[in-house]
Amino acid sequence: MTETLHFHPAPDAGVGELGSVLQATLPLLSQLLEAVPARVVVIDVNERFVWANHEFFKFTGLHPKQVLTQPIGRILGESAYASYSAVRERLATGQTVAWEGWTELAGVGRRYMREHLVPVDVREGVPQATVAISLDLTELKLRDAQLSAKVAELEATQALKSSIFDNAMAALVSTDETGHIVEFNPAAAAMFGIVREQAMGRAVAEVMIPPRLRAAHDAGMARVTASGEQRVMGRRVEMPALRADGTEFPVEMLLWRTAVGSETFYTASLFDLSERQTAQSEIERQREALRQSEKLTAMGSLLAGVAHELNNPLSIVMGRASLLAEKMSGHALAADAQRIHEAAERCGRIVRTFLNMARSRPANRSEVALNDLATAAVDMLAYVLRSHGIAVTLDLLPGLPPVKADADQIGQIVLNLIVNAQQALGARDHGRQLTVSTGVAPMTDGDRRRVPRVWLRVRDNGPGIAPELHERVFEPFFTTKSEGVGTGLGLAVSRSIARDHGGELTLQDDGSGACFCLQLPVSGEPEATETEPVPLATTDECSARVLVVDDEPEIAELIGEMLGGAGYEVMTAESGAVALAMLAEARFDAIVSDLHMPDVDGAQLWREVRASQPALARRMLFVTGDTLSPIARQFLSEARCDSLNKPFSKQELLGRVTALLRP
Repeated sequence: MTETLHFHPAPDAGVGELGSVLQATLPLLSQLLEAVPARVVVIDVNERFVWANHEFFKFTGLHPKQVLTQPIGRILGESAYASYSAVRERLATGQTVAWEGWTELAGVGRRYMREHLVPVDVREGVPQATVAISLDLTELKLRDAQLSAKVAELEATQALKSSIFDNAMAALVSTDETGHIVEFNPAAAAMFGIVREQAMGRAVAEVMIPPRLRAAHDAGMARVTASGEQRVMGRRVEMPALRADGTEFPVEMLLWRTAVGSETFYTASLFDLSERQTAQSEIERQREALRQSEKLTAMGSLLAGVAHELNNPLSIVMGRASLLAEKMSGHALAADAQRIHEAAERCGRIVRTFLNMARSRPANRSEVALNDLATAAVDMLAYVLRSHGIAVTLDLLPGLPPVKADADQIGQIVLNLIVNAQQALGARDHGRQLTVSTGVAPMTDGDRRRVPRVWLRVRDNGPGIAPELHERVFEPFFTTKSEGVGTGLGLAVSRSIARDHGGELTLQDDGSGACFCLQLPVSGEPEATETEPVPLATTDECSARVLVVDDEPEIAELIGEMLGGAGYEVMTAESGAVALAMLAEARFDAIVSDLHMPDVDGAQLWREVRASQPALARRMLFVTGDTLSPIARQFLSEARCDSLNKPFSKQELLGRVTALLRP
């Protein structure tokens, strides 16, 4: 840095004509000013340089002969000289002036100057000279500007990093070499359930690591600190962590090391894996449920095929047993024939239940007898219940009103409730009891339903279900059964079906065991009791001529005997083509035909009959082993013809034919 000194002599004084005082002291003053590390100049009253120290000449690069006696404007430059106008006015009044700022100097360029100008030898209010001391602060100013810019940049970077750190979704925790927390962002506070102020300065193991793992954690960090071990650095590691409330939860951690001067810090980025693991478990449960569903679907298709094939022989067994019982009426063997018929009828109900469960079809609501569904379910599960030592009691209300419902869906509910009870009773060593009961729900004066309801209860004397789980058992995928026994979907689906029918499925507190109650609205008159006779044909109806068409001779012969025994005139055809030929030659009042036949099947036969004899086409009854198949269902809906499922009893057959022949 350099300074300059200027003197202003009196207007009439020459360069060598300084005041006597100044003249006497000039040698000593010159020595002092030459030693000053600043630029010092003396300017006379005419604004000419009269003296300057070595620092000035070094700064300007000029020789004393080029400067002394020269006007300051010529040396400083016109721009710098013009900028001194206000300073010169104040100096002319005898004021001392101090200023600093940027100025453009001739031969030097733009510089940042700090100057102190002192008027001296004032005569009659006019300074005869001015001493100017100048410091060039350009380099300092530039370094200061650079430093300020760097500080601003660092502050911006720090603000950005703080913003990222504070708003990161991941939990970020930094510690020093001793393992004490020095940074703890809001995400970490939310994850671990502890505010930042409480975490700062504490050992990270105390805040985040479960007690059983702290020794291993401390040993691992000691190895990292001592040897710089890199095994865990930069790797994603899954581990258990500890919340402030003492609960453990899984996290994924990424750890890295940062050196700041002579200090080392460790920062961990942590992600809570609780939701991910829950979702993975849920997906796995759903996959297992899907696998179970696929297995059940495949098994259902197999059972449906087997059941369908059993229908024809079961029809023969039932029909022949019924005819044999009639022929042996009054004989001791009649009871044996009746038992054969009842056993075959039970097999028929089981087969029909298999078909209902196995076939996927749209909901088909009709009047359903709840007692029949309960009986069919118990029949189907009879062997399982008996082999598990379960005593079953059926307490069914006679004459129970029917419900408007899908028989397959409601039957699924009943089966599910009985299976659940059977599995629950496995926890009891002996005295296993299961009761299936039905009844009509009482209606009070304040009952707003205005629709009577029937109920079905399945009660067991097993271990029961804890009160706090009474509603949870109806949640999807929740189960109280052991691993691999259930999927947790049965009760959820059952309740959904019940509510879709306007009913409800509840778990009642029975004191001991479990009691599930299904309630459904009734839809009509009380159901007929099992002993109610099927209306028989009148004399005119019995004289009708009926054509029986079936490709299985034994079935055709059986139907013929049943109808013939009731007084009908019966002719049989072993195929649809033969039936068409017979229809062209003779008159018939009704047709009983199998639906599935080679060559001309029942549907094609109906279309041919409708084209030639429309009235007779409305008096056709189709016998089939599976009316639930899509093709059969579509045809029967189109033809609006009645159907009879195999196996069937004589009473069912005669009742359908009688209804067919009535006007």
